[in-house]
Order: sequence, then C-alpha cells, then structure tokens
Amino acid sequence: MPKALHHMPKQLKILNNPHPELRKISENINPKMISRPDFQEFLADMKETMIKKDGAGLAAPQVGHTIRLVVIHHNDKVYFMINPKITKRSWAREIEEEGCLSVLDQKGEIIYGRVERHKKVNCAYLDEKGKAKKISADRIMSRIIQHELDHLDGILFIDKLAK
Repeated sequence: MPKALHHMPKQLKILNNPHPELRKISENINPKMISRPDFQEFLADMKETMIKKDGAGLAAPQVGHTIRLVVIHHNDKVYFMINPKITKRSWAREIEEEGCLSVLDQKGEIIYGRVERHKKVNCAYLDEKGKAKKISADRIMSRIIQHELDHLDGILFIDKLAK
C-alpha cells in the first residue's frame, strides 16, 4: 500500500506593515474550496504560524493571501473562521492594548497600542469543515475577532489608535 502523503505544517512568512497586501480587501472563499487538500494544508500552515509566533490570531492577508480567512487561538482552543461576518456589536465599548504580528518596530519587536473596540460581538462564519457556526464573544475574544476581521478589510489596528 502506498503511504498517504502527510503534510507537515510549515511556518509561513508574515508580511509586515507597510506591505501593500495588508491594505487590500480580501475575497470571499468559495465553500467548495474548503474540503480541498491544498486549502486544508493552508489552514494547517496558518495555525502552525500563529502558534509558533505566539499570536492570538492570524489573518490570511498577513501571509500574503487576500482571502476571508482567520485563525484564532483563545483559551487553548483554535478557531478557523472562513468568510466571517460580525452580525451584532454591543453598544458598550472598551479601550485595551493590542499588538499585531505584522506591525513591528525597527528592531522587529511587536508594537502595542490602545484601541477602542466593541465589548461584545456576534460572529457568523464557516469552520474548517465548511459548517456554518455562530459565536457570541466578549472581552478578549471579541477584541481578537474584531482585530482579525479588520485585516480582511485592509485595516490595521494602528489606524484605530485611541487618542
């Protein structure tokens, strides 16, 4: 029996601001693509890159793919969100510190800044199996979702720094 080729997830190169790819609007993903082996490999590579870089999340544009895909790591759980959409935002907001794997200083260190975000958001998305999911997120998870989805619209947190 021939051995199935097993994909070893690899770390992808993260683009840094002011790379023009980071400012593009990402395209929706055709749900038929999700089950394709190359797409599944890309998901594994995104997760690997985020974990290795100790990120709370990673959006596809940060690795040079302008498609509507983010991966989030929160409370030891990894969420793949394909074509995510925020369906509801709380009126209440809060200001907290954020950083981004694509926003570095001259020394290559992550820059942090204070950003005002909605305290709670609801988000609808497709998971890595193409299944429709909804999440109601607050505090940190809400912030991560808003930060990562901004990437899909070419927005970086530095565009939103609290005065």
